[in-house]
Amino acid sequence: MKKTGAQILLESLQLEGVDTIFGFPGGSVIGIYDALFNSPIRHILVRHEQAAVHAADGYARSSGRIGVCLVTSGPGATNTVTGIATAYMDSIPVVVLTGQVSTGLIGNDAFQEADIMGITRPCTKHSYLVKDVKELARTIKEAFYIAGTGRPGPVLVDLPKDVIADSAEFNYPESVNMQSYNPTYRGHRGQIQKAFKLILKANRPLIYAGGGVISSNASEELTTFARTLSIPVTATLMGLGCFPGVDDLSLGMLGMHGTYRANMAVTNCDLLIAIGARFDDRVTGKIDGFAPNAKIIHIDIDPTSISKNIRVHIPIVGDAKDVLKKINKLIQEEKEDWKSIRREWLDQIFQWKNTYLLAYEQKDVIKPQYVVEKIYEITKGEAIISTEVGQNQMWTAQYYHFTKPRTLLTSGGLGTMGYGFPAAIGAQIAFPEKTVIDIAGDGSIQMNIQELATVAQYNLPVKIAILNNRYLGMVRQWQGLFHNKRYSHTSLEVSPDFVKLAEAYGAVGLRATKPEEVVPTIEKALSISKAVIMDFVVEQEEDVYPMVPVGAPLKEMLLV
Repeated sequence: MKKTGAQILLESLQLEGVDTIFGFPGGSVIGIYDALFNSPIRHILVRHEQAAVHAADGYARSSGRIGVCLVTSGPGATNTVTGIATAYMDSIPVVVLTGQVSTGLIGNDAFQEADIMGITRPCTKHSYLVKDVKELARTIKEAFYIAGTGRPGPVLVDLPKDVIADSAEFNYPESVNMQSYNPTYRGHRGQIQKAFKLILKANRPLIYAGGGVISSNASEELTTFARTLSIPVTATLMGLGCFPGVDDLSLGMLGMHGTYRANMAVTNCDLLIAIGARFDDRVTGKIDGFAPNAKIIHIDIDPTSISKNIRVHIPIVGDAKDVLKKINKLIQEEKEDWKSIRREWLDQIFQWKNTYLLAYEQKDVIKPQYVVEKIYEITKGEAIISTEVGQNQMWTAQYYHFTKPRTLLTSGGLGTMGYGFPAAIGAQIAFPEKTVIDIAGDGSIQMNIQELATVAQYNLPVKIAILNNRYLGMVRQWQGLFHNKRYSHTSLEVSPDFVKLAEAYGAVGLRATKPEEVVPTIEKALSISKAVIMDFVVEQEEDVYPMVPVGAPLKEMLLV
């Protein structure tokens, strides 16, 4: 029997294991939505297409599966661009299905036509325009394969209206054979042997772990590697949770707002082992001052990331899990007491840990750090945490000690305000039984606040903790430090009453204005089985420290 393009699409998605689509309907995809009416695939109706991509992204980050979203043509498609770019920068596997005008109208400036392939080409891993219904099943198979293999990323599939309406026999490919795309998973044995010899000789080794460790599900192998050889671990923002944040070997995050101990360790190590990280400018600071005395081993599945920003001495192209398994196998043959061998280095690390602690003084006004710390204590570190972008994001990275992978959802590379709330929706859909909390600023939460209607419609108990300082906090901090406190257009004097706003959407609103109200507010929110906004009125001009000014080396941190 022949099937319509819409039926072929949905059956293909089912064969890929898709159980949820985040989307918003429109004219060009109405045929797909008609087929969805009787489909076992769950559809989550968001209130803005950007939120659909972020929700699919949050679903993917938290579950390790490929997220899927569906939008209409023209403005529906263009509204996804920020979400696509966010996923691309952070290497998140998402398949974005966009409607398109009929093939005969493409290029004629038809109603709700946009060249979404051209618009998104710089921020997708790959993209397709399906011109023949007979090619649809193969295209979906390839899209999922590309999105989820190698260095993951978003793939866009543009679906003209007539292709969705046309019919063809449905034959779903069992495998994919793409000569131009063959990711390298197995690390080269010779390079691994070279790296291992260098690791054994190092006196002051340091592991620098990124999001690639989480993408490859290599946290267990990394933990074994670090603990067996007594090597301290620092993580990027995207890598937090890949190594237990409460472990004695954990130094926390490095970089612009990294810990003193992490940045000093990078500056003084003699061997830096970079795993699934790309040496972002927010991590390295001034290039000349980044790990100046160290040999560098770089393990990454993406060969274009190696020596892109920092010259490395031993490159290993391959999947982090595969490479670490091979290194750990070599370690088993060594019988040394590595803790004793590394004693001088570990003592130095301990001294740095106790020189400048992450600290704040809680007095009469709520400190934002205190809120994050109490969220961590009350949830016992077991929640899935999403963040918006800015000060709220950095305080979360510093004061919530992530012990497991896939428990922090945050926009690292693009720095997208408005990401956290819809990402939390995606995570809550993936894990309905888990506590999911979006730690937000009062500026960024307003970027996608309309998704309160989504959580209300689907009874999703997402919690939002707003660190409300009545400013665009991170920009205000920079204006304070580098522009003589000329707070140009960063004051949010006019903002909604978040408690009333929550109630207007059918959620629950709570407010804390005193330090003694923080814990009861969090506990009450977590006891409520529906969406809750917690509005914490915090210190207005609190800054995030440590901070490495732009263009400075990591060792030149502003500490207070």
